[in-house]
Amino acid sequence: MRKNYKRLGDYIQLVDERNSDLKVSKLVGVTINKEFIPSVANTIGTDMTNYKIIRKDQFACCLMQVRRDKKIPIALFLEEEPAIITQAYPVFEIVETHVLLPEYLMMWFSRVEFDRQACFHAVGGVRGSLEWSDFCNFMLPIPDITQQQAIVDEYQTIERRIQINEELCQKLEETAQALYRKYFIDDIDPENLPEGWRMTEIKEIGEVITGKTPPTDDEDNFGNFMPFITIPDMHNNVFTFKTERYLSKKGALSQKNKTLPENSICVSCIGTAGLVTIVTEPSQTNQQINSIVCHKDFSVYYIFLTMRNLSHIVQSHGEKGSVGNNLNKQEFSNLMLVVPSGDMMKEFQNRVEPIFEVIKYRSKETHKLKELLSLLLAKMGRE
Repeated sequence: MRKNYKRLGDYIQLVDERNSDLKVSKLVGVTINKEFIPSVANTIGTDMTNYKIIRKDQFACCLMQVRRDKKIPIALFLEEEPAIITQAYPVFEIVETHVLLPEYLMMWFSRVEFDRQACFHAVGGVRGSLEWSDFCNFMLPIPDITQQQAIVDEYQTIERRIQINEELCQKLEETAQALYRKYFIDDIDPENLPEGWRMTEIKEIGEVITGKTPPTDDEDNFGNFMPFITIPDMHNNVFTFKTERYLSKKGALSQKNKTLPENSICVSCIGTAGLVTIVTEPSQTNQQINSIVCHKDFSVYYIFLTMRNLSHIVQSHGEKGSVGNNLNKQEFSNLMLVVPSGDMMKEFQNRVEPIFEVIKYRSKETHKLKELLSLLLAKMGRE
């Protein structure tokens, strides 16, 4: 073990402050993404006096089901006003913040290697829980406070850049949506369309391709040759630049008719239905996703925004099911949408294309910045 590695338990202590006077009402939970979120738990009839209070610069974690989730839900509370959290979660704080910075420690908890170590030590119960004593025995590097602050500052600078990019992309997408409504929804009667407009089925605007997963029992089907898009890759993404899994050349060629060209539009139709994203390079998807390879005379951005606008219809097809939303290829292909005149579509494409180009550039930059964050976290273990 390197000389500057120290035992975590020598620098932290448990905090057990209860909400006995019910002065704190904000209830929070911790996600596996290591963030605090407002709790959605049903607390009717619950004795809230037994809940723990968490304050700024304190941590909360869940040490249960670590092996099952492959992560420890753990987060640093940064709000000025206190909140309450279930008594099942350990709440702890740093003993001396002039020796160990809370933000530095949270960076360490965010490392993939930390979760991997926690999973290895999680042996309690069927789902693999971690004992507090084992958690305290974890080792981490603790450089001098000046070096810690420099590491934190570098990390937070990149985080702020990511936040600026994401906020800008959100505003630009809202602008594109507003233009779409102005052109194609406001004052437009689907029963009495303008001259040159028509209603048509999705299958008439492009080729519909339903994804497929190659046999997972053959590990050689997966590698780093081609992005393999699944629903988690689609959340909050106009463009898909990174996927959790990639196919090998063998896996991709085994179902080459499922390959999507750049600018194809993916729509999730099973499970979390109604998500829409644009492909940025040749890719394949799993069977939960139907994709549209648009014909040349159709605006990709018009079809993208139209599918976003139709997401509630895609979602509604699964309401009758007990497992989740399920819109098969035929049903998806038969969905109706408005197609404006060629001139109108071209005018709209010219208006929104610069907007989407900025979104694409900023999204790609954000992807690279997130990779840089991961590198900074990995570097901590080599300090």
